[in-house]
Amino acid sequence: MHEDTAVILTRDVEAIIVPVGENVVLQKGEQARITQSLGGSYTVIVNGNMFRIAQKNADALGIELATATPDSTGNFRTKEELEKEIWNLLKTCYDPEIPVNIVALGLVYDCALSPLPKENTYRVQVKLTLTAPGCGMGSAIVQEIRDKLFSLEEIVEADAELVFDPPWNQAMMSEAAQLQLGLL
Repeated sequence: MHEDTAVILTRDVEAIIVPVGENVVLQKGEQARITQSLGGSYTVIVNGNMFRIAQKNADALGIELATATPDSTGNFRTKEELEKEIWNLLKTCYDPEIPVNIVALGLVYDCALSPLPKENTYRVQVKLTLTAPGCGMGSAIVQEIRDKLFSLEEIVEADAELVFDPPWNQAMMSEAAQLQLGLL
């Protein structure tokens, strides 16, 4: 983990303003304080403002990531194994302001896996909400989910849809998440 670490940006880097959701470019040489590094993305404070930086841009924070090696074995998972892997992937997506994954927060309302005509290929549809309907980070979280789903060899179609019915409330959080956030 890299939380509460001050770094100097080593290059210009794309970021998203939290919670507005607008894309910006942070400048090389600016000081950033990493406040959260969960699920492959980084939440940083620069000049008093909060930003989210994607894992692909970790080098701008001076973080060297291990080089990914292809993990394809040619052995496809069963539908049940794939569903479990999808839920595990969703648990690696975090709200940039809250150190709890979106599943434990109760933000994922549905995850449906459907086989496609080509053998061992699937479509996955995720329905999720946000802790606040006006949160500008919705599109960033949706994109992160889609990117992670497409990392699975069997997934050739993926959609993550924001819904606001029923409205989210703290009772939807897992007990562990409520304990972690001091709500119990």
